[in-house]
Amino acid sequence: MWFCVLNHLAGKTGGEPVSVFVYEMSAGTEEQTQLAKAAFKRMKTLRHPNILAYVDGLETEKSLYLVTEQVTPLATHLKAQSERGGSGELEVSWGLHQIVKALSFLVNDGHLLHNNLGIWAVFVDRAGEWKLGGLDHMTPENGDASTLLPSAKDVHPDMDKYEPPESPNSGEKWAGDVWRLGCLIWEVFNGPLPRASSLRSLGKIPKSLVPHYCELVGANARARPNPARFLQNCKAPGGFLSNSFVESNLFLEEIQIKDPAEKQQFFQDLSENLDSFPEDFCKHKVLPQLLTAFEFGNAGAVVLTPLFKVGKFLCAEEYQQKIIPVIVKMFSSTDRAMRIRLLQQMEHFIQYLNEAAVNSQIFPHVVHGFTDTNPAIREQTVKSMLLLAPKLNESNLNQELMRHFARLQARDEQGPIRCNTTVCLGKIAPYLNAGTRQRVLISAFSRATKDPFPASRAAGVLGFAATHNYYSVMESAARVLPTLSTLTVDPDKSVRDQAFKAIKSFLTKLETVSEDPSKLVEIEKDVMSSAQPAGAAASWAGWAVTGVSSLTSKLIRTGPAAEGVGPAENRPSGAGAGTGSFGAGSQVTQGVPVGEQLKTAKLRTGDGWSAEPAGDWGAEESWESVDGGQGLSKAELAKKKREERRKELEAKRAERKAAKGPLKLGARKLD
Repeated sequence: MWFCVLNHLAGKTGGEPVSVFVYEMSAGTEEQTQLAKAAFKRMKTLRHPNILAYVDGLETEKSLYLVTEQVTPLATHLKAQSERGGSGELEVSWGLHQIVKALSFLVNDGHLLHNNLGIWAVFVDRAGEWKLGGLDHMTPENGDASTLLPSAKDVHPDMDKYEPPESPNSGEKWAGDVWRLGCLIWEVFNGPLPRASSLRSLGKIPKSLVPHYCELVGANARARPNPARFLQNCKAPGGFLSNSFVESNLFLEEIQIKDPAEKQQFFQDLSENLDSFPEDFCKHKVLPQLLTAFEFGNAGAVVLTPLFKVGKFLCAEEYQQKIIPVIVKMFSSTDRAMRIRLLQQMEHFIQYLNEAAVNSQIFPHVVHGFTDTNPAIREQTVKSMLLLAPKLNESNLNQELMRHFARLQARDEQGPIRCNTTVCLGKIAPYLNAGTRQRVLISAFSRATKDPFPASRAAGVLGFAATHNYYSVMESAARVLPTLSTLTVDPDKSVRDQAFKAIKSFLTKLETVSEDPSKLVEIEKDVMSSAQPAGAAASWAGWAVTGVSSLTSKLIRTGPAAEGVGPAENRPSGAGAGTGSFGAGSQVTQGVPVGEQLKTAKLRTGDGWSAEPAGDWGAEESWESVDGGQGLSKAELAKKKREERRKELEAKRAERKAAKGPLKLGARKLD
């Protein structure tokens, strides 16, 4: 009798776990030893995807060692599944499909008879695939007496209940094997078979399988179907094997020869079906195919949704090993559909990304989205910063990201994108260092309050309120309150309402310090505090939360024009017109949001932004210029600074030229 133990083999399987079957020889077991050696020989020569795969083996004087792929006996697998709620019909349908296919191969192609088919001869691998084993009693279809082996009931008398009722050779060659197939089906659904007469009781066998099962255990041996015909009958419309799980498996088996269009459609439909598929199947069969399709098959963005669905079944270590390298590679793709899908799905994998990978391999590619001509990509890039900011280093967060935010807020054509840039800045403020907060926040929110798009002005007010703890009492009185006061006469009532609430909040803060100056230290404790670590940032509190929620939901449902904002009101001074829907619910087709205005909108590119180092911005782009330059208009101030900068550069060039002296031809020194 074979005994199965689990082991690891570092040679032929590359360290993958395997199963080791051991047979101990002893006196008085000559028949069993003959069967074990026959099975050992068959396993070496038979190769089929649905037959237990031979890896290695060893024969000694006292033992036989048979090494196969890692598997679990079907009876053990079904028991474990019943403890977890039972195996679903989908899983069983595919398992039976595999066993019948293996049996059909033996009978029709190999001209072999299994003679030992039963629940003890079926094994299950890690992916839930059923494999046919138990080749101890296998014989050729037309073998002579010298090749015949003892029957199962001769060696084990209790196996008599699985034997067909007719005498040998009284029916088709496959009659005995398909009878035992019927016994296997009965035991899969009803448990161990007590006696042969129990086969007449259907028990829990599904109705769609009953007619075909009855053919297998029919008294007329000549009427029992060939395994291939049984398989075909069960796959007919309405049959037990006619379902999405079996169809998906069959497609995966032939995916290498499918057309690219067929693959695209398959992966698109796969996302809807994955929720009903077994977890082990998703992890060990679907996932490798998804990774291969992206790596070698140019499947593109269509694999992302099913990939992240399958990723939910993986532990953190497996996710890091299998999916993160693919994600990092995807971020370098120039495919817009791929980029926007990655940004939309970032919440599913951000927790598995380490800071080094984010800063060196992901963020440098993501920032290109800030200058993309497609508004949908700019929109998703802004929103992705809420997830990436806690993992960004000092340079990327406080310099590079702030530079892009400043340009978006000042010059983007889309009012909703300018609005969400302001919202995002308020949410990531706790991660900024104290110097950046002092330099950026008041200037940025002040600029937002002057935006022609009402939602942007409201976002500026909410930004002040959400970051109130980062302003000193002097800044609140001298810079914040004067800015907010101008919004009390804003044309938009929602902006006025938020402004009054914010003013009351800041006045209460000032009044508290006025009544009790000793509380100044407590109120200003966060002003120069260091950046908070990832996960420690507080959410927007109090009435600001409600304000932002209502603001974004309004933007999701309607475009700015529906809010009473004309095209001219939705663009910053000097920028092109543009309107469009925005928010988490924006619909995107081929990477472009729905709506004709957003489809044709173009990002206006300005000179100096991408080339200038952080902290050396032009007057139109720098947040510091929003409330500075008293006495001059913005245009005049910008012109003046550009002129000063030009003169400064010309003077430096002249100094360098003078230091070099006159050029001389042919004066190179020779050694």
